[in-house]
Amino acid sequence: MNTTTEKCIALISVHGDPAIEIGKEEAGGQNVYVRHVGEALAQLGWQVDMFTRKVSKGQNPVVQHSQNCRTIRLIAGPVEFVPRDELFDYLPEFLDNFLQFQQANDITYPLIHTNYWHSSWIGMELKKIQGSKQVHTYHSLGVVKYNTIESIPLIASQRLAVEKEVLETAERIVATSPQEKQHMRSLVSSQGTIDIIPCGTDIQRFGAIERQAARSKLKIAPETKLVFYIGRFDPRKGIETLVRAINESQLRTSKNLQLIIGGGSTPGNSDGIERDRIESIVNKLGMNDCTIFTGRLSQEILPIYYAAADVCVVPSHYEPFGLVAIEAMASNTPVVASDVGGLRFTVVPEETGLLAPPQDVTAFTSAIDRILLNPEWRDKLGKAGRKRVETNFSWDGVANQLSELYTQFLEQPVAKKAALLTQ
Repeated sequence: MNTTTEKCIALISVHGDPAIEIGKEEAGGQNVYVRHVGEALAQLGWQVDMFTRKVSKGQNPVVQHSQNCRTIRLIAGPVEFVPRDELFDYLPEFLDNFLQFQQANDITYPLIHTNYWHSSWIGMELKKIQGSKQVHTYHSLGVVKYNTIESIPLIASQRLAVEKEVLETAERIVATSPQEKQHMRSLVSSQGTIDIIPCGTDIQRFGAIERQAARSKLKIAPETKLVFYIGRFDPRKGIETLVRAINESQLRTSKNLQLIIGGGSTPGNSDGIERDRIESIVNKLGMNDCTIFTGRLSQEILPIYYAAADVCVVPSHYEPFGLVAIEAMASNTPVVASDVGGLRFTVVPEETGLLAPPQDVTAFTSAIDRILLNPEWRDKLGKAGRKRVETNFSWDGVANQLSELYTQFLEQPVAKKAALLTQ
């Protein structure tokens, strides 16, 4: 039986594998978003198929997460890691294999939710071929990204054109913050329909352990002033700003100050090169005594690190949303973040943390020290952050909003394209 009329959805995330271990090369917020949205939608009764690209021969072609939720890995180009800026030429093969999967399984997805610009191209092609409705989440806007880097990749013009087209043609764009919506309108196109539905986090998993209990597990002394960073090694993540800020801290001469930098890296790849650069800065500044590189942190242990920290720092040059900020806030840990993008939406200055201009070392030092030197205020910020996440950023709440949006489109008939009917 063809399942076009059933409560069935395809989430497409070409380069962000929802089943992969978070922290691997180019695995981060997008992977978390797609995985948790998919699992939460399945709990609401949707049949959720999450499509991504296979990057190694050892990967299973299908990973079943729950009865109604699975990741499906399609071949697109060589079965190996390919940097995202080099993926575009392999998208037609991804599209062909997606269509073959539909045919082999007697499925035609009436609704496609695409993630990041590569996937949006796939979604727009499926609209033309079979009349699927398209919802799109950007995760990152090329026009904003290219304003923050010196070396513009060759794919830039293609990406900008695709991002403009999807905004103007998709049934709905999902912005994760008011700031991201404003960027779409001012920098991409005045056309298209945009809804604001934020990212979420697991409010049961984060915040389940108290600070001192977390420190006991990690063998961190109660009196330690602990600053935590977690994320990819990428120059745009601003880790250098954080390192230099800690070096200028009033507490730098204290033996109690500790910086933990969490996140994996692959030697020789872009993230491995950035980690080497950050480690060399730590060495030159003589900060080995107070800096720990943990490597990749599993999703099981990550909540313990968040809970153990006095402050979590998100020094990115730009973030459309910033999942790390709400994971930290859910863990009762205040956040110092760059005053950019969606971080202006997630972090409430003086209430759940502090904002500082990106790449401003002095401002980050001041903000971090304000929290470290006032434990009572730190606790107050942490409690307010937890309350804000519970109210606004649970995955269940996000999935409910998306489910309502999808239902609107499924109640409309899927129109087969004339081109398809004449084939």
